[in-house]
Amino acid sequence: MSIFNYKQRNLIILVSIIILGCFILYALSGLFSAILGAIVLFTIFRPIYLYLVEKKGWNKPFTAVLIIVFSFVVIVLPFLALSLMVIGKISELNTKNFPIQEWLVKIDEFAGKTIGKPHFAEESVQKLGTLATDLFPSIIGSVVNIFLLLLVCYFLMYFMFVQIKQFEAGLLKYAPFREQYALKFAQELRNSTYSNVLGQGLIAVVQGGLLANGFWIFGIPDPIFWGVIGAFISFLPVVGAPTLTIPAAVILYAQGHPVKGVILLLYGVLFIGNIDNVLRMIINKRVSNTHPIITVIGVFIGLPLFGILGLVFGPLLFSYFLLLVEIYETNRMAADRLERIQSTQDEV
Repeated sequence: MSIFNYKQRNLIILVSIIILGCFILYALSGLFSAILGAIVLFTIFRPIYLYLVEKKGWNKPFTAVLIIVFSFVVIVLPFLALSLMVIGKISELNTKNFPIQEWLVKIDEFAGKTIGKPHFAEESVQKLGTLATDLFPSIIGSVVNIFLLLLVCYFLMYFMFVQIKQFEAGLLKYAPFREQYALKFAQELRNSTYSNVLGQGLIAVVQGGLLANGFWIFGIPDPIFWGVIGAFISFLPVVGAPTLTIPAAVILYAQGHPVKGVILLLYGVLFIGNIDNVLRMIINKRVSNTHPIITVIGVFIGLPLFGILGLVFGPLLFSYFLLLVEIYETNRMAADRLERIQSTQDEV
């Protein structure tokens, strides 16, 4: 006969599950970006998959593979190519053949005369190189690691799609809250993903394109490169792509083109900056808008964990956390109301 009663055995099992779960999470920490990426891609492409399978009658495995190939060609390959281009250009910052050297000298001269910091540009470039190394560790580090993360991501994504009913039923079954709140959480999760990934991605592409176009018109060398940089920093609130027009305007001014410099600065601050606000209003009407505070905190959370992907994954994780807090608060209030009702009935 066991020395433990029913509740004690359940408590031991629960503690064992928690301990083993912590070990498993620790072991999978290196693959967390792949798991999160699979969830994000599944959320984005789920409506397309359901439409093709349920409305058009397409084969499930074929449709899943088709979506995987499409997402790889449209999202992953361009991102890797742009990231490699950024790394290659930044690595050339210390060579004399790259035009940035002339810019640095002129900016240092201007900064020395106006604000008393003659090495302002040189120090900024050094910080930029350090930041780039931190943002793109997976690309600089190991191609094998990238391949492994993509393999895990798409492996998970494939089975999420092929077994979509079982997958979603399991989420509802093991969700730590009522079904109605679980469905609400799923809807908010979808909106948050669309807002952070698709919405912010659209803003980044538009701002990067407008910045590259402006630099090309005003004769700034390598406008495509700076457009890509602008697209990346568009994920940062307050900073954003328009801030790149400030040093560019200073360069034009130092080169003896003050009118061009002022026009470029106005183009960046007034036009590119306001495009951001207009697009956010449209996104807010379509799905939901991510508050700038969430984005700022999310970026600080995501960058140390995921590198450049943290610009997307960080705000996304923080949004998911706030959604869970909201659901918990709703559950707690519902439980309190139920307890008061039962207490009143017992008194009667």
